[in-house]
Amino acid sequence: MTATGSGTCVVVGATGAMGSVITERLTDRGHRVVAVARSAGDLEEIAAGNPLVHACPADIGDDGAVDDIRAALAQPALHGPLRMAIFAAGLPVKGSADAIVPTALATAANIKVAGTVRLLHGVRERMAPGSRFVAIAGSLGIEPGPLDAGPGTANAALLNLMRQISVLYGPRGVTVHTIAPGPIDTPRLRALVDSEVEQTGRRPDEIWERYRAKTTLGRLPALDEIAWLVEMLLAPQADVLHGAVMTADGGVRHGVL
Repeated sequence: MTATGSGTCVVVGATGAMGSVITERLTDRGHRVVAVARSAGDLEEIAAGNPLVHACPADIGDDGAVDDIRAALAQPALHGPLRMAIFAAGLPVKGSADAIVPTALATAANIKVAGTVRLLHGVRERMAPGSRFVAIAGSLGIEPGPLDAGPGTANAALLNLMRQISVLYGPRGVTVHTIAPGPIDTPRLRALVDSEVEQTGRRPDEIWERYRAKTTLGRLPALDEIAWLVEMLLAPQADVLHGAVMTADGGVRHGVL
């Protein structure tokens, strides 16, 4: 590991495709990470051989996660102000408004929106001026497609919530940042592609080409590029990005938020 700094960060969804890459990048830079995920076994895997990872088994979809996160941060090795808290959990919800089970919309909101509030409640006593509160919201909250009822609705609500948190915590010196990546080649995107194939009968290569064609970069962003963006927010100069929604989509969206 090449340590370029030190401090404690919390990553919710640390065993997922995006969260695991973010966790690895932060620990490679010398930061301690409280890794939050439901599966204790998966947490043990990412913590194996890495003393900077502190496993915190917790279900962010349950209010008990608040106390779980607080207890994890109470470890003597994790003393001091929190550098960053990141919500990077994905959604197990898919389908159009025609196909989705209506209660799945509540599940999406409980994970993505209420889960972010649970993270906030779990870390707020440890945040100080200079701390960062970050959420991965997803581009579907800004420009949903016809098959994105769950993630589109939940991410739109998350964008609103993060603006509220920025107004609440900015005066306290805690900066709040929302990252809205475009499509990234992850297991979650592959599941969405499979869902579209099932619902529309289109070929998978046709759907993938549509995703690529929307970017002006000519390729989908990579997970390590999103992790770099998260790490960049630890720089003091990132204060200026407080309250902003940062698009990281390779040129899919052309408007300015």
